[in-house]
Amino acid sequence: MDLAEKVYIVTGGSSGLGKAFARELVVNLAHVVITGRDEEKLKAVAKDLGCRFCHADMTKDEDIDEVIAFTIKTFEKIDGVINNAGIGGWSPLEELTREKMREVYEVNVFGAAMMASKVTKLFKEQNHGTIVNIASTASLKGYKYGTIYSSSKFALRSMSQCWQAELRPHNIRVIQINPSEVPTAFGKDDRLEKEQVDNKLSPKEIADVLIASLKMDPRGFVPEVTVHATNPF
Repeated sequence: MDLAEKVYIVTGGSSGLGKAFARELVVNLAHVVITGRDEEKLKAVAKDLGCRFCHADMTKDEDIDEVIAFTIKTFEKIDGVINNAGIGGWSPLEELTREKMREVYEVNVFGAAMMASKVTKLFKEQNHGTIVNIASTASLKGYKYGTIYSSSKFALRSMSQCWQAELRPHNIRVIQINPSEVPTAFGKDDRLEKEQVDNKLSPKEIADVLIASLKMDPRGFVPEVTVHATNPF
């Protein structure tokens, strides 16, 4: 499928994977709206990439509504949503709190669910659309201190499977991408990008997978794909 003139929303698009996704979509002549909570950074990245931006917090339903409304007003349609916004959270079990759980789930689970919920009506009306959930290898296997983050990605994986079963009759594709470790600003309080490491994945590899999945003829889709570094050791 040719991505030229297609319209995509990329949440968490001002850095890391989201920025790489937006860049490759623009390279493929798609129209892109990126979202993020840091408005100044968002403006700078949108200018650099040649895309649009909408300042938004995925924990707020009114912000999600604004992103959708802005995109339709600007481009008159939406062809896909990349649910990339996410935060980390690690805790020994005995230090777990409801507040720590809620903080991560509000973005990683509820934010993705509400974005998907709100675009689904539009996608059903137009009888096509694509929802891409950016999860993690943490959605496949738990790990020490991973109760919060890993369980949030397990939840996202479950939602992906539920939406696939529900939306396929409406020609709506739901794709989940599971990156293993990618050095980015993810999980850093200062939000500064980490330096790339030669034997680790970069955002470009994950963006390549996204683009390949979106370009597949709409008669088919990739339900889930996992990306590992060849030799990260």
